Amino acid sequence: MSGISLSSRGILLADSVNYLGPEARDQVVVASSHGGLYAAYKAAASRARGVILNDAGVGREAAGIACLAYGERLGMAAAVVSHLSARIGDAEDMMRRGTISDVNGIARALGCRAGVPCAKAAALLKGAPPLTADPPRYTETRFVISAEPGRPRVVCIDSASLVTADDIGQIVITGSHGGLIGGKREKAFNVDVLLAVFNDAGVGIDEAGIGRLDPLDGRGIAAATVAHTSARIGDARSTYHDGIVSRVNSRASEMGARPGIEVTAFVEGILEGFAH
Repeated sequence: MSGISLSSRGILLADSVNYLGPEARDQVVVASSHGGLYAAYKAAASRARGVILNDAGVGREAAGIACLAYGERLGMAAAVVSHLSARIGDAEDMMRRGTISDVNGIARALGCRAGVPCAKAAALLKGAPPLTADPPRYTETRFVISAEPGRPRVVCIDSASLVTADDIGQIVITGSHGGLIGGKREKAFNVDVLLAVFNDAGVGIDEAGIGRLDPLDGRGIAAATVAHTSARIGDARSTYHDGIVSRVNSRASEMGARPGIEVTAFVEGILEGFAH
């Protein structure tokens, strides 16, 4: 499957947790998604032996590393690499140069600690006990904030993977990081929306956390990121209600976006430009 591969026996690489399936069972999953709750849930639901994710700059309320406590509760080893050491959205880069920034108690007992290279940490986590607990059901959400006649809808989705053809030409607020999945510019967003907003995941090494902005500009799509310290990554409601814009592309700038503006104010400004 595109975006997922075996690194070595017992270690599975995934550019996104959304790619995980039955093949992840009893594997150590190295996934370059942010380390939020849904990513941890996907790893646990796939019965991974352990998981390593990107800390996304940690961010507001430590949402970028929520996987650690979640894994601890279920008995699953979990660790995160520093967003300053490897590109978010690129699992191969995590294995090549990622450095662990934090771990949970189960991973720590196996010798995994901050400063350990990701590849070594993945090998250590192969010694973790198999996951036996069923994770409680967790679903990402999708909801409409605004749907006024004559104006684009404002749609919130916790993951960019939830975007649909119904969102073409609409304003879409996501909880996802603003990085490219597997470095694929053509996959920056699955449909042509009016505006897409992401979390900058701390921006990180090679400015990977804002990698979607330029490709979307080339498609005439306005795109912006919010500061990871302003909104909880993985939570579209927080992106919309709490988010402070950190980076914008040219199209978004033309529509009134600028660093420091609140997402709500930016969106309201766009909507005011449409007739009732």
